[in-house]
Amino acid sequence: MRSLSIITLFLACNAIHLKAKPLVMWISSFQDQVYYEQMGEWYVKKTGKALDLEIKAYGFREMPDKLGVALRTGQGIPDLVQLDETFFGVFLNGPSPFVNLSERAKKSGLHKTLHPRRLEVFTYKNELLGLPQSLSAMMMYYRKDLFEDFGIEPADLSTWADVARVGSRLMDNHSQRLLALDGTLFDVLLRQKGSDLFDRTGTFLPDQKVALDVLTEFAEMSQAQIAVMPDRGSIFDPVFFSGDLETGEVLCVAGADWYGLDLFQQFAPGMQGNWGMMPLPTWRKENGELGPRTATFAGQGLMICKASKKQDQAWSFIEFVMKDKKANAERFLQGNSFPAYLPSWKDKRLLDEHEYFEQSMGKLLVELADEIPPVVVDPRRPQAIFLMQENYFGSVMFGSLSPQEALSQYQEAMKTGWGEGR
Repeated sequence: MRSLSIITLFLACNAIHLKAKPLVMWISSFQDQVYYEQMGEWYVKKTGKALDLEIKAYGFREMPDKLGVALRTGQGIPDLVQLDETFFGVFLNGPSPFVNLSERAKKSGLHKTLHPRRLEVFTYKNELLGLPQSLSAMMMYYRKDLFEDFGIEPADLSTWADVARVGSRLMDNHSQRLLALDGTLFDVLLRQKGSDLFDRTGTFLPDQKVALDVLTEFAEMSQAQIAVMPDRGSIFDPVFFSGDLETGEVLCVAGADWYGLDLFQQFAPGMQGNWGMMPLPTWRKENGELGPRTATFAGQGLMICKASKKQDQAWSFIEFVMKDKKANAERFLQGNSFPAYLPSWKDKRLLDEHEYFEQSMGKLLVELADEIPPVVVDPRRPQAIFLMQENYFGSVMFGSLSPQEALSQYQEAMKTGWGEGR
């Protein structure tokens, strides 16, 4: 009898021990916590499978730092993570800490049903290391009411040359600035012109003439007060929304789908109905046709850590979130992002007129999706993005460095940071 009691006690303690180990997910957005808690509940209801999901939300830059510490120490590594593509390269030096999802994606069909350009963003050395949550396609947000007042049509801004021309007229006649921008736009512009921060051989700034032309063109617009940096240097600063945008200091700002869905509604709720969306201005190709009227910037992906002992359960949850029709719709409707899952684009809820913009965001993004240029993944990409954003783009726009000086210093900083001369 005593032996039976000991066995019963052992089994009970073992059950408690097992139950105490949930599937741990780290995310880099506090807003997404509500979404993923909801998805955990839906997963259990729709699949009939048990899931004890523990979500830990951190800041956009905080989470990659914490993940790096966990991976280096081997302590507290989560089962799955939500990681922004701008930080993805940080974890590509040496063996990847993430599970190769290539075979799982093929078996589930996600290798064909997620936008190919977004799959590329989380692929390195032929291994698919994460699944993209958002399309993250760039567009131009513009003040519909002020465009009407100044007699501007969206079609008037098809190219960046048009932006310069219309902006010059606005400054001459009304002392009105047209566009706000910051350094996050630089690699977007490179890809619109057919280049990138790296090529597939690892060469940094493979087309230096394109890079110089981009900086020169926008420096000239900055000097003419056509395209300007926000006072605090970032178009993501809440003060930029309550200041420059709400007061009409500028008429346009470029941003990805999540920029409008999340930041506009969060930081400028009182401007509902004033803002519209149109394709990003571009350059003309040699044959006279317009180049890509979009490119992508940032956007979250979901990864499974190799250290996880619950890789199958983690994949089951990720697959559900990626493929479930309602899960995709909710991500859009809750103000997160437009999904990269192609079948969801037929969902009327994603194509309806958006309440804040009084225009269909979904229809515009579907129109632009085939124009998205590729991104070359490189471990140095995060450093390159943040160096340009924080050190050089503003210096060029404010005139403290010439475009050529900025590029020379930029290249030297990249060499110094990595101890090599590629």
